[in-house]
Amino acid sequence: MTASHAVELKGIEKKFGSLTAVQRMNLGIAEGSFVTLLGPSGCGKTTTLRMVAGLIEPSGGDIMICGRNVTTIPVHKRNLGLVFQNYALFPHKTIFDNVAFGLKYHGVPRSQIAGKVQRALDLVQLPDVGQRYPRQLSGGQQQRIALARAIVIEPDVLLLDEPLSALDANLREDMRVELKRIQAELGITTIFVTHDQSEALAMSDMIILMSEGRVEQIGAPEDVYVNPASAFSARFLGNSNLLPAKVIARDDAAVRVEIEGIGELPIAVDRSRDLAVGEKALVVVRSERLYLRDSADDLPEDAVALPATVTALDYQGQAARYFISVAGQTMQALNPIETHPYREGAPVTALIRGRDCALVHPD
Repeated sequence: MTASHAVELKGIEKKFGSLTAVQRMNLGIAEGSFVTLLGPSGCGKTTTLRMVAGLIEPSGGDIMICGRNVTTIPVHKRNLGLVFQNYALFPHKTIFDNVAFGLKYHGVPRSQIAGKVQRALDLVQLPDVGQRYPRQLSGGQQQRIALARAIVIEPDVLLLDEPLSALDANLREDMRVELKRIQAELGITTIFVTHDQSEALAMSDMIILMSEGRVEQIGAPEDVYVNPASAFSARFLGNSNLLPAKVIARDDAAVRVEIEGIGELPIAVDRSRDLAVGEKALVVVRSERLYLRDSADDLPEDAVALPATVTALDYQGQAARYFISVAGQTMQALNPIETHPYREGAPVTALIRGRDCALVHPD
């Protein structure tokens, strides 16, 4: 166990009969960090969180929290804060009693409870609701109370299982800012589960991207987004165009690929995933990095310009997501709107720059 790791998973796995929900996972989570388990439904992220919580017993491996092996220790002895999607507030108890419940369970003296509850309510910016009942609060306020109840016990680790998914879109954005603020103010190690890529990118110090029970990629949000480790990573995070290609040359600075039906393009070595000359590859072009122009004038050296036609568009106010036909294939381009969007059927020039691309192995 590394001293700076608040949580460490050593070969953790979980099997349900013949199904392996989580394949041997080794992971260290730094103290005070905000880490997100991200992936589609059924990828194993919630199962992993519930094993850390002690709600599910692992089939193998060890779970370390603050240097202590808790693999066989029950949930109520792990000193963890838990917040789930449904909040799980007691409807017949006041907000004060809901928040105080964990303190009483942990044996905190009665003389200290009121002060600790009030500090937790202050932290979630609901200082005056102690005598109300959950039914008298909005969904967003109930979510804050569930968070206050989790942090009032001063847990070693805060575990959050899709806590924002029941909120509407605008409130979700507000709450993710608040949640990150509270986490940073407390400096508490947090493991957050979501399938929402925007939440993961906005809130995390580190993203653990999962697929079919295994870890696909680990890294800071920018690293995972800009330099995907696999075709799955490229597809799951953001809107990407994946173009079949072949590596035709490489040196210390760049890898040159031949993209089917498009042409040659140099891509930086540090974004090439060690693909060798002659190997098949997929060129990843994020939709916001596929630029549409009226003409091919002033073409950069590391770019190719292709005639294209707009086949459909998704107007988004300040930007538009265009579906274009290029060399017999459909691609997506997310571009800001300067004056007016391109219309369906409009001829355009699609610009792909090597500096904006990454290479991954085909699935």
